[in-house]
Parts: sequence; structure tokens; C-alpha cells
Amino acid sequence: MEQMIHNSTARRKARASLSNASGRFDLAREDIDDGWAQEAPAEAISTDVRCEIARSVISYNRSPDLPFDRSVNPYRGCEHGCIYCFARPSHAYLGLSPGLDFETRLIARPNAAEVLQRELSASRYRVATLAMGTNTDPYQPCERDYGITRACLEVLQAFNHPIAIVTKGTLIERDIDILSEMAAKGLVRVGISVTTLDPDLSRRMEPRAPAPARRLAVINRLSQAGVPVRIMTSPVVPGLTDHELEALLAAGAAAGADTASWIMLRLPREVSELWQDWLAEHEPGRAAKVMARLREMHGGRDYDPRWGQRMRGEGEYASMIGRRFKAACKRLGLEEKAPDLRVDLFQRPPQPGDQMALF
Repeated sequence: MEQMIHNSTARRKARASLSNASGRFDLAREDIDDGWAQEAPAEAISTDVRCEIARSVISYNRSPDLPFDRSVNPYRGCEHGCIYCFARPSHAYLGLSPGLDFETRLIARPNAAEVLQRELSASRYRVATLAMGTNTDPYQPCERDYGITRACLEVLQAFNHPIAIVTKGTLIERDIDILSEMAAKGLVRVGISVTTLDPDLSRRMEPRAPAPARRLAVINRLSQAGVPVRIMTSPVVPGLTDHELEALLAAGAAAGADTASWIMLRLPREVSELWQDWLAEHEPGRAAKVMARLREMHGGRDYDPRWGQRMRGEGEYASMIGRRFKAACKRLGLEEKAPDLRVDLFQRPPQPGDQMALF
């Protein structure tokens, strides 16, 4: 795979990353001229999905600035290809690039539902809301072929286990039958991320994610089905999308969202270079302003990973965004904190091989 920036825009059609630089744990990637002439143009970069047999699927965290302590991710990598995605560096642990590999070389975990059932059935397991979509989107395009997310939802429904889902994908509409039944019991909440209302900017920044208007339609369909929905104006990009904050919240409220949230653009590890390459190609006139604002909020650095700072930044600009957000939510009747999901209904269903009750 090429380490250099790809000059062929035709080959990178519908891809956000300009490069496929080595990850932190990858061997060096080098282009080697073998002397053979290449007359034919390079083909567009295709998506490759490979399967992984999962040994465990519930990941635990102790981050004090996250509202959950456990999550499930059916897929590694994400074909939506959002250039700003903070999860890109996780691909480096697989020996893959956080650049184009992250959006083109995906890992599916087809036995995830089976493993999830086993983990929930363990006597030591203690129930708490499980998050899905916190790293990569559970409703990215390959879910249509693999159905792993739906299989996991069926397990969670059988256990009456609370689940919080984050997605940009319209495929979640397929699972409204499960989600509406769980919502009636207070067991599910969905967050839909809408970064911009500008379809052109969205297509360049989030090349394979549904258009903003389509995501708003998903909010409406879920809301109409009784599923509580959060409009997530994330990430807020200073100097690029920040002027849309109030319009995004208003559009979400009109579509039926009852809560809202925001996170500032985060550029951990390799994401910073990928993002700056993207800015140089797509928004060269705004690049300096965007990066200046970000560094202003992170003590002169592209990103500050400290808990309590990484999500919002600090300083006058970050405070101003927070004030605008609160004022808009108050005006629109959007809550910032949703009611807790129920945990008291959790029950392990009968398993094959269980001893039958005598009475």
C-alpha cells in the first residue's frame, strides 16, 4: 500500500483520506519501482471485509468523561470514512493504516452475538447500559451483508439489557421492530450524528455516510416509532461548521429529537496529519483558521488528551460554543441529559442445557 499521498483523485473517489501512511505498529511501507511500465490507470480503491473470530466483545473503560463503562463494536474500521474520526488510530493496533486502510480494510466479527450472549450469561456479570457505535459505526454499509448488529440487538432484547446506540447509518431503520419494543420498556436510546447541513461539505468530509437530510429523516422515523433520539452535533469544527450549531439543533428538534449533545473536533495521534492533509486539499482557505482555533483550545497543541479537556477544549472559544449550545437547547426544548435507561428488567433467559424448574 502506498505511503505517499495519492495523486489520483479518481482512484480516491468517495474516500476521505489522502494517504495510507504506516500505523504506529506497522512495518515500514515503501513504494518500489520494479521497472514494469504501468499503462493502465489505477483502479478505484475497493472495500475489503475480512472476518475475525471474537473471543470477547464487551470492552470496558474507566474514562471519567464518558457516560458509559462498557461497549460493543461489531466491526473494526468504518466505510463511512469520516476524515475527522477519532477512532482511526485504533486501526494501527491491527498493523493497518489509520488512513485509507481504516475506511477500506474492515474487520467483521460474525460470532459477536454468540459471544455477547455468553458474556451476559456469566454469573459475575452486572448489568449497566451497553454502548454501541462508540468506536466504529454499527450500521455502516457492510452491516447489510453481515447482520451482526441486528444479531447483537436480538441478544440484548432477550436479556432485557439496556443499550445506547450511536450511528450515522440509515440501516438502523431496518431494526425499528426491535428498537421500538425495547424503547417501550425504557431499554434503548439512539444518537444520530449530524455534523453539517451542507450536503457538499458532508460528502467531502464524510464521503460514504448518508446525506444530512437523510439522517434527519432517520431521527424522524425513530421518533415516530417511539424510540428516544439524541441529535449529536459532533464534531463541531471551528471555522468550518461552528456557525451551523443552532441550525443543526433546530433541524434535530424539528425531526423529533428530544436530547442533544456536542463534542469539539478531536485530533488524536494520526488523525491530526490526516485532517490537515484533507484541509489542504478541500478547504485551503480556511485551514489556518481551523488549526489556530483548535490549538488555542489545547494549549498550543493540535490535541490535548487529558480527561475533562479532550471532548470540549478550554478557553473563551470553547466556552462560547458551550453557551451557544445551552441557549439553543433551552429555546428548542432539547434536554442535555436523557433519563437513565432501565437496568431492573435484566434477566438471563433460559439457556440450552439448563436444568428445568421442578415447580
